[in-house]
Amino acid sequence: MSDATQTQDSAPEQSKNAAMKAQLAALLGERATVQLDLQNAIKIETSLQNLIAVLKLLRDDAKVQFRQLIDVTAVDYPERECRFELVYLLLSISENSRVRVCVGIDEDAVARSVTELFSSANWAEREVWDMFGIYFSGHPDLRRLLTDYGFEGHPLRKDFPLTGYVEVRYSETQRRVVYEPVHLTQEYRDFDFTSPWEGVQADIAPPPADEEAGA
Repeated sequence: MSDATQTQDSAPEQSKNAAMKAQLAALLGERATVQLDLQNAIKIETSLQNLIAVLKLLRDDAKVQFRQLIDVTAVDYPERECRFELVYLLLSISENSRVRVCVGIDEDAVARSVTELFSSANWAEREVWDMFGIYFSGHPDLRRLLTDYGFEGHPLRKDFPLTGYVEVRYSETQRRVVYEPVHLTQEYRDFDFTSPWEGVQADIAPPPADEEAGA
């Protein structure tokens, strides 16, 4: 497909998103800002205080009907004053349109659970809590989802060590899973790709010159 054909195909989508952007801006008013990103996707930015109101408007408005929550995730920006950005991905099946709602949140702040608005947020919020350590008030069962019981830290934070803090193994003597300090057999990401055969050959001395001549 040529670049000209791609441009023609994307033109209706760009026009559609631009129209949806204007519609959402009118709907949300001062509660949020609506913009198109570099990929022509609709991005909505709001605050923690307005988050529930914004999501409810997007879900209940008869013209846009963003009634399906696809996912809840987060991004860690350690250099920002509000370290994390919560991201809610919404889908309107009737309008065949997607938006992402972004909320800045500080490391020690608490976000309100949206499980009462979208039941699919249950596991997604648990995953965000597990991976980033963002707490959701009002969640019916906020427990770790991907890591083990007693796991220390939150793996998707930028300051979490790549090796982790502990490793687990099954102990035959204790008949249970035990936690131990991480022990690497070689430096992390400093791998020796020399095969055993190459190593052996390098240690074998070449035959004497007279043997070579006799052969």
